Amino acid sequence: MRIEVNFPGNKRVDAQVGGFTVHTDQSPRQGGDGSAPSPFDLFLASLATCAGIYMLSFMQERELNTEGAAVVLHAEREEGTRMIREIKMELLLPPSFPEKYRAAVLRAVDLCAVKKHLAEPPAILLEATIQAGSES
Repeated sequence: MRIEVNFPGNKRVDAQVGGFTVHTDQSPRQGGDGSAPSPFDLFLASLATCAGIYMLSFMQERELNTEGAAVVLHAEREEGTRMIREIKMELLLPPSFPEKYRAAVLRAVDLCAVKKHLAEPPAILLEATIQAGSES
């Protein structure tokens, strides 16, 4: 997989992913325009949406009503470091959701690939390459 990032202006940073453009920005308080979520917000959103697709798939496979179903992510930060110390994902199940599937849907969502990668993170290697081109 290849993701390319470019800088369209001010604090905006965009990523080209599989033919799509993912826009990010910083809040005005951080010098941005507030035109898109911050990269860190997208990181948390990727975890929540991953859980969401596992939940949705579980429900669709059993032909369960998905109306009103949702995932809500709550993130708590450490005061001093501002690092996230705990993430809680709440699965909001519709009233018609069968009790017999409650534990199973939790197990299904626990298989989320983003969550697994946080539990066993890959090595992240950095490299700086100077591009060939004309100098001004």
